[in-house]
Amino acid sequence: MFHIYCPYCEEHREEEEFHPKGQAHIQRPVDPEACSDEAWGDYLFFRDNPRGIHHELWVHAVGCRKFFNITRHTVSYEILETYKMGEKPSITAADLSEKDKQAGVQAASGGWQTVGARPESEALNKEARA
Repeated sequence: MFHIYCPYCEEHREEEEFHPKGQAHIQRPVDPEACSDEAWGDYLFFRDNPRGIHHELWVHAVGCRKFFNITRHTVSYEILETYKMGEKPSITAADLSEKDKQAGVQAASGGWQTVGARPESEALNKEARA
């Protein structure tokens, strides 16, 4: 078991009190009514799944019940930071060490699930949606 720091309660609590809710910093389309079906589908269903640094949305379900963000390394499962909603992460893809980059560790870009994808598989995905 590990402990997660809640930025609102300002204390470390047991992991059972928290629930992950998916990728953080997903931008909702400005005008959903004027959005194409493809763009709306991308917003609803496509998420990054990187091998490396990832920003995630979590909720402190048993404690303060507030949502917050976590920067987590998906390979080691290490939580690098927690921060409140509306704040920007201090750890990003630019912070990856050269050793991590050579090992193929990546960081989520937000939106399209193309991190680590081969160009031909991205083209096939676009054809399948058409």
